[in-house]
Amino acid sequence: MTKKQIKRILRIAFILASIGSLYFVPWILVKAWIVPLPDTVQEQLDEAIGYGFDGMIVYVDQAGKPPEFYAAGWHDRKTKIPAYPQAIFKIASITKLYIAVATTKLVKAGRLSLDKTLADYFPELVGRIENADKITLRMMVQHRSGIPNFVDHPDFWTKPPESRQETLECALDLPADFEPGEDYGYSNTNYMLIEDLIDKTLGYPHQQYIKEEILIPLGLKNTYGSLSEVNIDDVMSGYYVGYDEDFKYDNVGLMLATAEDVGIFLRALNDGSVFNEGEQEIYSSIYEYEHTGLIVGYQSIAKYHKDMDMVVIQFNNTTNFNGYEWNLAEIFYNRIVKILRREKSS
Repeated sequence: MTKKQIKRILRIAFILASIGSLYFVPWILVKAWIVPLPDTVQEQLDEAIGYGFDGMIVYVDQAGKPPEFYAAGWHDRKTKIPAYPQAIFKIASITKLYIAVATTKLVKAGRLSLDKTLADYFPELVGRIENADKITLRMMVQHRSGIPNFVDHPDFWTKPPESRQETLECALDLPADFEPGEDYGYSNTNYMLIEDLIDKTLGYPHQQYIKEEILIPLGLKNTYGSLSEVNIDDVMSGYYVGYDEDFKYDNVGLMLATAEDVGIFLRALNDGSVFNEGEQEIYSSIYEYEHTGLIVGYQSIAKYHKDMDMVVIQFNNTTNFNGYEWNLAEIFYNRIVKILRREKSS
């Protein structure tokens, strides 16, 4: 058999395997991916609502141009308030970017050390978190600690913790996911402990520090540390597929912000203007420059696209942890970026 014949057989096998794999891909995802791109971002948002999202917000900041704001669907479907771009949104794990910046600033100021261990900072957790004497702050920031993720506890969603201590208990007295520094494992427990460490170091809440050192210098007036700080009517409603409940009333202890405020922060993070001298080098060694967020009722994507010098933020307020909403949200985000890239090159 010649090399040419072998290559032809392999090519046919690859095509057949690819076709076969489509049998296992939900067609709703295939459809969302392959339909022709609409002409505008607004048309894409309107199309996305047809796939089961209650509401969606997109913010675009391209260097040298005024920011662009888009919205579709419902801000509150019960009262029939349309979605609007200035709504406050629960940004979920995008909060980690702010915590990582705050940590960086305290490290540069000499108030925290990336090489000190969990045992150094929280001796009471020795014996309750495996390898506490080996887990460094650096590993926690990078999700390389091996500390179990409290959301993975079997009772976390059926019997939600009612306090911060109860939340932490969901991650205590369990075997490590891996040896410290030997692997990567995304764990919300890492960042809850880092928040507690910042509070302990400062002697006051980390959100106050974030406000003073990050939000005020950047002029961010629509970013908040808690649901108690905002007018609840300004918060975009959050929904879970199959439930009528509006999850905006759940005070989950994470940050809230408008898409514009997140976009301004993300640009400052990427261009370095959020940092003082010597801080960006530290940050670059420990954490990332983009993030996504997911909690009940709220999904968010915050990314900077260097090739276009453009920040694109997407919020949508419908989740289903057992469904395809997250995959659909990513597909629509990528399609929006393609539309923006096409517009920029035309």
